[in-house]
Amino acid sequence: MAASGIVKAARKRLIWLGTIAVLLTTIIGLGVGFKAAGATFVPQLALDLQGGTSIILTPALESGKSVTADQLNQAVAIIRQRVDSTGVSEASVTTSGDNNITVSIPGKPDDNTLKLIEASAKLQFRPVLATSAGVATSSVGSSTTSTASPAPSASAPASAPIATSSATPSNGSDLNWVSKDLQAKYEALDCSKQFRTAGQVDPDNQPIVTCDTGLSTKFILGPVEVQGSDIATATASTVTTSTGASTGEWAVNLDFNGTGTKQFAAVTQRLYPLTSPRNQFAVTMDGYVITAPSTNAVITNGSAQITGSFDSTSATNLANQLKYGSLPIGFTVQSAENVSATLGTQQLSSGLLAGAIGLLIVIIYSLIQYRGLAMVTIGSLAVAAILTYLLVSLLSWRQGYRLSLAGVTGLIVSIGITADSFIIYFERVRDELREGRSLSAAIDGGWKRAIRTILVSDGISFLAATVLYVLTVGNVRGFAYTLGLTTIIDIMVVVLFTHPMLQLLGRLPFFNSGHKFSGFDVKTMSAIAYVGRGQFRVAEQSATKVAKASKEAAKRQTIAERKAAENNKGDAN
Repeated sequence: MAASGIVKAARKRLIWLGTIAVLLTTIIGLGVGFKAAGATFVPQLALDLQGGTSIILTPALESGKSVTADQLNQAVAIIRQRVDSTGVSEASVTTSGDNNITVSIPGKPDDNTLKLIEASAKLQFRPVLATSAGVATSSVGSSTTSTASPAPSASAPASAPIATSSATPSNGSDLNWVSKDLQAKYEALDCSKQFRTAGQVDPDNQPIVTCDTGLSTKFILGPVEVQGSDIATATASTVTTSTGASTGEWAVNLDFNGTGTKQFAAVTQRLYPLTSPRNQFAVTMDGYVITAPSTNAVITNGSAQITGSFDSTSATNLANQLKYGSLPIGFTVQSAENVSATLGTQQLSSGLLAGAIGLLIVIIYSLIQYRGLAMVTIGSLAVAAILTYLLVSLLSWRQGYRLSLAGVTGLIVSIGITADSFIIYFERVRDELREGRSLSAAIDGGWKRAIRTILVSDGISFLAATVLYVLTVGNVRGFAYTLGLTTIIDIMVVVLFTHPMLQLLGRLPFFNSGHKFSGFDVKTMSAIAYVGRGQFRVAEQSATKVAKASKEAAKRQTIAERKAAENNKGDAN
């Protein structure tokens, strides 16, 4: 590539880098300027660094009753889902003692989040009027019978039928519930996008448009006909035949209380003769459908059995949701108080000091080893720091991300990742210079050799961060998140800053002439370069230097290479 072409390409990469930095700054600045909620140039801190609010929930029990471990664990799972849905990051929801639940949230939670934490989950039964899915994959029948017979085979419509009249609906399955406005809302619904607000309460006597918990299927549901609090118990077990033999098929058994038995009998009597999807009833929790089985029997004894493609785990999970989903025990707020940072500013200061010392060591090493090239090193670290700061600030605003001490550790580790990249690049360029190439040719040749190593190294770091993030919880995920983020930033910096800067500096007389302080002076470089596999390259073939190289080579040989050398020596003898 001609010199002018190389300069233009280098400048173009630097312009792209500047554009990215300006764009990130502008986005955050607009958010701050328009006073968008959470918009700030200062990254939000997690509970261990900032402190926050600790809320202790105590179960409200009738006299003589106690709460079980299963009930507490189910409550923890529901409350954690609710807190996560508000965008709060690094929150902690744990059991405390035998009865209580402690919820710790960074900073000061808003009123909506507090209401979500304190409220009981709402489990309800609603008839299905329309669904985007096909035939229901599960069905409900009497638990005193054998396996449930197949649901009616009529296919479900992709969109809800508009009511043909404006008559008052006569029952929960009446299509007159589907108004034109409800039809339009259903057709416009995209389950992959947020469509419910945190803590949204739906009227019991009106239809709703919603999705399943997997956010893959949408529904129009009629008004509530049975409350989840009317479930007496729910268990998971295998289906048995009339002779008592197990079929190996897993099912969920439901038993209703007196009120629930009457209401469920009336619902199944109406649904049973209908065709799919109107013979289905949906069980919703906090407005999302957790199951929507079809009805294959009129159930009057209050005992029902849901069958379908269950295994032991999925059947048990659904049984727990039905049994504890409505949190019949209820909770009251025992206390809500501000808590200080669990690690505090002292640990944060120590972490930042460690990072500063590491950064200083990298700079000193670069000045000693690479001299004038240290300006590229310092510039690369500065650019990486700016991009990291802007991205963390943006994620704090848009994704609710909060920086914990573990996250700070990930940022400190990134100094080593960035240093590793420019050392690999510089050493490859020096190798090219030792072979007698010009500086411009050495920079291009060194880049082609270095970028492969850098991408492999960063790829391994990113893979490790991904595995940690997926398989762990809590603070370890904070470390993995920042490690993965800074690894991506390292690739951006080395491609858009380090390489183009070296290309431009290589055109300057100070560097191109091989000045002794440029870092590219061949005379000041070691005459002996290790090239791998126990071999060295010697710039000047003097007997002394060759002997030194051979001795060093012997030290660096692998065990396999030493054995091969001994075998070769034996064969020669």
